[in-house]
Amino acid sequence: MRTAAASRSLRLRARRAPCGGARGVGGVPRDAYGGRERAGRAAGRAAAAMERLERCARCLRARLVAAAVRRRLPWLLLGLVFVGSALKDGDLVPETPMLNKRNVLNVYFVKVAWAWTFWLLLPFIGVTTYLFAKSKFLYGPTKSILAALRRLSALLVGTAVWYVCTQLFMYIENLTGTCSTSSKLSEPHQLYATKWECHRNNGIWNGFDISGHCFLLSYCTLMIVEEMAVLEGLSIERNSRLRAVINGLFVSLCFLTMIWVFMFLCTTVYFHDFSQKLLGALIGLAAWYATYRVWYLKPFSPGLPLPNTPLSSKKYSYSR
Repeated sequence: MRTAAASRSLRLRARRAPCGGARGVGGVPRDAYGGRERAGRAAGRAAAAMERLERCARCLRARLVAAAVRRRLPWLLLGLVFVGSALKDGDLVPETPMLNKRNVLNVYFVKVAWAWTFWLLLPFIGVTTYLFAKSKFLYGPTKSILAALRRLSALLVGTAVWYVCTQLFMYIENLTGTCSTSSKLSEPHQLYATKWECHRNNGIWNGFDISGHCFLLSYCTLMIVEEMAVLEGLSIERNSRLRAVINGLFVSLCFLTMIWVFMFLCTTVYFHDFSQKLLGALIGLAAWYATYRVWYLKPFSPGLPLPNTPLSSKKYSYSR
């Protein structure tokens, strides 16, 4: 009788127990097993994503961080000016969406090229310089932060270069240009002092338009490649989150560099005269050379991305 009553009592309690209160092996709720499985799958996906990012960063580092790339890239950009101009003058280029100035890459990337370059280099330079100063020079937190701030001032220099050069280009175009309008002969001819006034009155401004795209894209490309050189001497624990952050920034900068080079080629193929493109590219190369090859070697400067000596030293040089 007791056995039958006990079994009935157990059955009644099992019916009354809510589903969420069901117990698994060892008294552990079954939902806990499901949560652990989901967490395990999420951790596996995160580990796989980090591994793919690591492989991508390692592959790109071997191709874009090497000193040979930094030496040859200026000559590659100049070569693209000559090749692209020859194709354009020979009418050997097919019509593509890149011929339209409203294409996606031009509107959302090239038009704000310096903003993309600035905001991606800002965390990359700050984090890598801080880590490099701590690991190689054994600086404390304060000195490492000061070293990072000093290197970040290179972005202020780049901003000044961008602003001064673009303003100079507009001044030259306004100085050398004239406005062509479709006004009737009976109407008095109006003179416009600037390109903006001419366009506002539906005119066409004809002036010496130095290619701002060739200038800015060449300068941004060379600057990014120079700043990524710090990875040659930086070592971080393989499975750390910080390494994943740096790899993410590095891969983003690499793809941004590819976009800049591609759009530089499109500019040389579809737009501007040869002299305008050549002068724009030469000014971009001159700005890079004056900063990274001359001024940043001096004591009172932002310094180079990969110094052999402490940032307080009076002499800087690359590890080639």
